[in-house]
Amino acid sequence: MYAIVEIAGQQFKVVKDQKVFVHRLATEEGKAVSFDNVLLIGDGNKITVGAPAIDGAQVGAKVLKHLKGDKVIVFKKKRRKGYRVKNGHRQSLTEIVIESIAASGAKKAAPKKEAKKAEPKVEAKADTPKAESKTVEASQDLSKLTVAELREIAKAKEITGYSSMKKAELIAALS
Repeated sequence: MYAIVEIAGQQFKVVKDQKVFVHRLATEEGKAVSFDNVLLIGDGNKITVGAPAIDGAQVGAKVLKHLKGDKVIVFKKKRRKGYRVKNGHRQSLTEIVIESIAASGAKKAAPKKEAKKAEPKVEAKADTPKAESKTVEASQDLSKLTVAELREIAKAKEITGYSSMKKAELIAALS
């Protein structure tokens, strides 16, 4: 059984227990990782093609190690002009081993909800008396705050149209 899967923007033909070098993944060494963008699965004479991906198909892999690839020399020259530039590049790679190929029944990974986690922290700060004193102090020196912080204060004070205001307009509206 083999599969064609998209990993880090590239397509690979993979088989179980195969080692593959892919672009650097943001996963620690030794951790398992799954790829659900499976484009094709071949099992003997039976071939399943996705449009563009197969629903429920998943390829499981394990990160072996992170490393750098071979050095590539980039040399540019324009003759009779005295122009010569020499650069080098080493691609950051991750070595993975394919552990399983599931044709169906796999669930897609839920997207991370980091933005929602950040909002309750801001609201919790606004409810405490210490945070209110900080906003009073911040109102005296609004020019030191960033535009994002000023917009959060404007949102807390229920000022309309704060998303399109510039920094000077936000300071004027909050003062």
